[in-house]
Amino acid sequence: MNQKTATIAYILGIIGLFYMDRSDKERTSKALWIPVMWLMIVGSRPISLWFETGPIVAQGDAGTDGSPIDAAVYGILAIIGVIVLGSRWPRVKSVLRGNLPILLYFAFCALSIIWSDYSFVALKRCIKAVTDFAMIAIVLTDPNPGLAIKRFFARVGFILLPLSLLFIKYYPDIGRVYDPWTWEPLYCGVTTFKNLLGMICLVCALGAVWSFIGAYERPKMPRRTQHLAAHGITVAVAIWLFFTADSMTSLTCFLMGGAVMVMTTQRWVVKRESVVHALVACCVLMSLFALFGDSGGTLVGSLGRNPTLTGRTAIWQAVLSMHTNPLIGTGFESFWLGSRMERVWKITDQHIQEAHDGYLEVYLNLGLVGIALLATMIVSGYRNVLAVYRRDTHAGRIRLAFFTAGVIYSVTEAGFRMMSPIWIGFLLAITRVSSNSLEKKSRRRPELAPAADVPEARTEVAVQEFI
Repeated sequence: MNQKTATIAYILGIIGLFYMDRSDKERTSKALWIPVMWLMIVGSRPISLWFETGPIVAQGDAGTDGSPIDAAVYGILAIIGVIVLGSRWPRVKSVLRGNLPILLYFAFCALSIIWSDYSFVALKRCIKAVTDFAMIAIVLTDPNPGLAIKRFFARVGFILLPLSLLFIKYYPDIGRVYDPWTWEPLYCGVTTFKNLLGMICLVCALGAVWSFIGAYERPKMPRRTQHLAAHGITVAVAIWLFFTADSMTSLTCFLMGGAVMVMTTQRWVVKRESVVHALVACCVLMSLFALFGDSGGTLVGSLGRNPTLTGRTAIWQAVLSMHTNPLIGTGFESFWLGSRMERVWKITDQHIQEAHDGYLEVYLNLGLVGIALLATMIVSGYRNVLAVYRRDTHAGRIRLAFFTAGVIYSVTEAGFRMMSPIWIGFLLAITRVSSNSLEKKSRRRPELAPAADVPEARTEVAVQEFI
């Protein structure tokens, strides 16, 4: 099959996935496309790279400057997001009141700009980090949030995963990069690196498994077979990409999060919350044992990785040798800038820009205070996950899966970073909704009228027409 024919076939396939997953009666707000576009950009590559208009920066200065086109796109999405949230202020205010730990964490991130060596860069990155949370708020305050969560991940998966497959197979100049040392091909698809491809596959695949389970549990669902096929294909493509990209961390997290969702479909698990605790704890502890307790490296080796986790232990030693401020760190997203980054490059002989450990990354940037706030956010977030699970088992499954995957993923990758797909999924999981939450309303009334016909959503009509 030549490129032109393959491109047409894949585009028709993407359209087919949207067609199979359509719903005639259930509706979400048009504003949902704003967080969808945000996640699509975050999970692929900046707009400037698609058009090859990004600035050429000297080695060592990467990340301190950005493309005006990218800044404009992010700014437009952020501004429209704020307008949407403003039109939903009563619901947004409820979300803000219920998530003090998350707000405190972001507040400290903003405060840390003061002591950053690159305050303007830190400010720009902090704005993007807050926009991540704003996008999650748009999804959760949708008039039909259960369907909004489903379509949020489905729309991204229907587009990015097939395109990654297309680029890898038929557009190698776009879908592949080459290791500068070994010249071996690294498969990146729509992204810029194989780890990011694995991460967006992880997020979309978990969403697809959740949607598949939801359709499977509704025997009388209209076009049930088509819905099952659409999400089954998404999972199959994601699994192929996991192995092609050799992204074992993402694959492991997918298996863990997917196992939690599948197990919570069993009645004997649903009735026993202690079993849910055990499932999550077992997944986390098993991962920690494989990485730090298995002295022989047998479990890590079974995934095709060496006991040093492909040089990660050396990276951890190198970044800790920088002797950053142990209490408050270097400032939000400021460690990998300037001379510190260059010294780490010399020590590790790798041009890296992350510590390959989310918890260590937070420590480097925000110190022990940041770690304490992150821990508080994780503990309170798990309580929020369980609160949703108690009200609506199906709605709670996706949160349990993203919580488990996020905690595990960040052990060997920088998962708690702004504009990261797994971070966005983790934020969605831990964000608290009120006791009379929209998720509960969605469960009681599965077939809502279009957003413009819902009384509390009438104020959004002008915004949606603008979008």
